[in-house]
Amino acid sequence: MKAPRQKHIPQRTCVACRQEESKRELVRVVRTPEGAVKVDLTGKKSGRGAYLCRSKACWDLAFKKKALEHALKTEISPEDKADLLEFARRLEVNEKPTETI
Repeated sequence: MKAPRQKHIPQRTCVACRQEESKRELVRVVRTPEGAVKVDLTGKKSGRGAYLCRSKACWDLAFKKKALEHALKTEISPEDKADLLEFARRLEVNEKPTETI
């Protein structure tokens, strides 16, 4: 009798710390077809995506190194950057954010 097949768990790499985690452990940031940069907690929005850990330190490092801009191949507008920074600020207080920006 065969052993049950293990379910494949997609792995992604944080653009800041370069640590590999399961896709669900990381937060996806997406560049939409319109060019806006948004947090995608569903992981299903259309557009180019990049992943970050749920740690404020990784978000700070990603902005400092411009890792998100490089991964998404775009400049992040001041409005989108403010939204992303607000999301990162809430990571400190709440480990798993529940609303999208």
